[in-house]
Amino acid sequence: RILAMMGLGCVLLTPAALLAPFRAQCNRPQQRARQLAMQVSSPFDEQTAEAPARVTGPLELTEENVELVLDGMRPYLIADGGNVALRDIDGGVVILELQGACGSCPSSSMTMKMGLERGLLETIPEILAVEQVSATGEALCDDTVMEVLDEIRPFLKNMGGDIELIRVDATDLQPSCTLKLTGPSAALRSIKGEIIQRLRAKMPTLDGVLWEE
Repeated sequence: RILAMMGLGCVLLTPAALLAPFRAQCNRPQQRARQLAMQVSSPFDEQTAEAPARVTGPLELTEENVELVLDGMRPYLIADGGNVALRDIDGGVVILELQGACGSCPSSSMTMKMGLERGLLETIPEILAVEQVSATGEALCDDTVMEVLDEIRPFLKNMGGDIELIRVDATDLQPSCTLKLTGPSAALRSIKGEIIQRLRAKMPTLDGVLWEE
């Protein structure tokens, strides 16, 4: 009757019109997921962590000034269940240890590079690099890598081979070292795993070992 009063004989419902209510219900979980994603914040999001006023530079490179800058960033790490400790200043290189959840987090290199290192370099221009050291290991550097290689080199020479350190990239987001092996190919394949294992045991922050042909 209503259709007749409106002068309409019939109304054709298209598939799109029939499915509209169901699509609205299906979209709700996706909308909720997007809302939750927007609520996830970085440990260094200034709007989601209560921290002291940002230290402005330039400052001289001293232990006191490094600690002062770190104090401004510690609340972000503590909020994520971690912390940071100054272990050494070697020339222009600042060596830090990530503690708690930050030390075991897979993204610890990103935290070090994009958060702590950037904050320190912006405030203390004398800093040349910021390196990470594990609580149970040593910092990734040329000398420490060479110590491990010197332990392995006699065994390689007995197999007719040798090993050379090409470079160490300690400040990358994924710290690595590049090595070159020479000698019988079969022997080299069997020893690579042992070399990587020894390097990582000595320097837990080492993310990868690259091989130059």
